[in-house]
Amino acid sequence: MIMPLHDGQKAEGTVELEFNRLLRSAAILVVDDEPGMRNFLKRSLENRCALLEVAGSAEEAEALRLRYHFDLLMVDIRLPGLSGLEWMEKLRERGVRTHVIYMTAFADLDMAIAALRNGADDFIMKPFRTEQILLSMRRTLMRRQILRENSLLRLQVEQMQHDEGVVGESPAMRKVFALVQRVATTRTSVLIRGETGVGKALVAKSLHQLSRRSGAFISLNCGTLNEERIDSELFGHIKGAFAGAEQTRDGLIAHADKGTLFLDEIGRLPEPVQAKMLGVLERGVIRPVGSAREFPVDVRIIAATSCDLDELGASGAFRTDLFYRLNAMPLDVPPLRERGRDIELLVQHFMEQLASELRLAPVQLLHTDWEQLFAYHWPGNVRELRNLVERTLLLGELPLESLNKTLQESADVGPGYSLEWSLEQVERAHIEAVLASFDNNKSAAARRLGVSRKTLERKQALWYGATGK
Repeated sequence: MIMPLHDGQKAEGTVELEFNRLLRSAAILVVDDEPGMRNFLKRSLENRCALLEVAGSAEEAEALRLRYHFDLLMVDIRLPGLSGLEWMEKLRERGVRTHVIYMTAFADLDMAIAALRNGADDFIMKPFRTEQILLSMRRTLMRRQILRENSLLRLQVEQMQHDEGVVGESPAMRKVFALVQRVATTRTSVLIRGETGVGKALVAKSLHQLSRRSGAFISLNCGTLNEERIDSELFGHIKGAFAGAEQTRDGLIAHADKGTLFLDEIGRLPEPVQAKMLGVLERGVIRPVGSAREFPVDVRIIAATSCDLDELGASGAFRTDLFYRLNAMPLDVPPLRERGRDIELLVQHFMEQLASELRLAPVQLLHTDWEQLFAYHWPGNVRELRNLVERTLLLGELPLESLNKTLQESADVGPGYSLEWSLEQVERAHIEAVLASFDNNKSAAARRLGVSRKTLERKQALWYGATGK
């Protein structure tokens, strides 16, 4: 009787397969003054890796290192002439960061500490068996792979931060970038929440780009199609399923197989389609319109909404079971008004990007222009800001009339404070509000207020000294 593998065995098997894959593509240099040890390691490893070279001294090893690129060095600590530790120390001083396993028959605590300080990935005592050195190599190569993947992710996240609209250095956006990096490589469904125009689709695309999924990124706005059309668009249909279905056609979910399906404005998904979407999330299957068969798919669902799905669920307009599956990992994209310090970065980003596209010279904004931009509420968020920058380039100046109109409408609502307040109280409330909008960045807040940072700090010292804050 064949017993099924438990999760631990499956995980170990997966790690072993990954190690074998890494080892087959690895170039390894063995440095040991004992011919017997060199021959043993050569017999044990040369058929398992892409390249294996051996050397009897550090000087011989350095000549080989300059000739070939090595992924892993296996170095005896005690070598004739230049020791293994001394050789590696010289390499580290020159910026060489090749991974290394030290081998020795004379280990002591001081030597182990010196090896670790020298950047050792592992430390193995002679004599050892083939299984022991393979285990050490597995730890080292797997660690190397993880470090490379993390480095790639960091580069991709940096690139993501410079994609259209996904720009920001404010604490609120740094949280978004960190969460995107953390969950991108998982299979978990993500629900991106935020107001219209904050850049939810760009965040979704960044999640896909970082996910390492081999399939395509497919996007659909659920509010743009009627109920019959969206069912067919998502799940496909067979020939004759409905009037006009003259041939069988795959849906967007099938096209997103092995990739990512982004459903924007998921709250507008019709209820019958919600039920079918639950089948995709729970069982990984689709049933095209008119078909009696189900087909397996491997697709990651990323949804976005600008409305409150909790409220829609309470009113019966959205299935709560679907909401819970989609909401496995909520990701909130902040509105632009809460990203005060990012406004300047975004304006500069869009100005450079659009000036190149439109073949127009960038417009130099005045101090009063920046004051207007910082004071504006941005109901359309990043999308509105981009459109404003485009109009600015076309007109040759910031179209202040549109901002002034909205600002005046906001002012007409009321001052936002009691008419019994003194001028000093109003001033303090306004300054504290501006500071909060810039995440307490005093320099940025001072620019918005049109005062020096020293003036701002002097006022704070006066207030907080009096209140004990």
